[in-house]
Amino acid sequence: MSYSKIQVLEAMSSTGMVPVFYHHDVETAKNVVKACYAGGVRAFEFTNRGTFAHEVFGELSKYVASECRGLILGVGSIVDAPTASLYIQIGANFIVGPLFNPDVAKVANRRLIPYTPGCGSVSEVGFAQEAGCDLCKVFPGDVLGPNFVKGLKAPMPWSQLMVTGGVKPEEANLKAWFDAGVTCVGMGSNLFPKEVIAAGEWDKITQLCKDTLCIISKVKQFNK
Repeated sequence: MSYSKIQVLEAMSSTGMVPVFYHHDVETAKNVVKACYAGGVRAFEFTNRGTFAHEVFGELSKYVASECRGLILGVGSIVDAPTASLYIQIGANFIVGPLFNPDVAKVANRRLIPYTPGCGSVSEVGFAQEAGCDLCKVFPGDVLGPNFVKGLKAPMPWSQLMVTGGVKPEEANLKAWFDAGVTCVGMGSNLFPKEVIAAGEWDKITQLCKDTLCIISKVKQFNK
């Protein structure tokens, strides 16, 4: 199922969180996505990190279309245009990368797909915005810190930013990022403890998503 750029960005902004996950096993990936969906997640990033990851994504895309209506599925860890094109062809509704590649922006723009590139400087964010990237990823977040976001937003208040790297499902951590001015956060390993995934305790993933989204809603209300 396809979504407009506005719908994708609105889902990210309104919920405030995009889970970031990869697993080589299709059934595990399906269970994790379903658990997140049950927990209120409406935008999910499956990362292109393993061999044949695109095959897992293809199956996941079909599953989401039939079982998780309203969930927007995108792909992360994209560094080149051919890979972006491949994933768009098999259902990706947004593209995320650890770096900014203008060629990826061209592919995404042609298909009206949001591209969120990883940026580590004010200049990189500026170049990405010039290339049509509405939402830029502050990466790595644990290295740059909330002060980077706050400093960037001062002269460029129109900037929409998603931070990934070191984000934790804890109020102090999330409050620091949203107080600084991020639009949303990308959350990976801290949202998916290895032991929970290994044990197949999907209800714990659902509850963790619910709790995290509740915290985000609380800190966002405070900043209005």
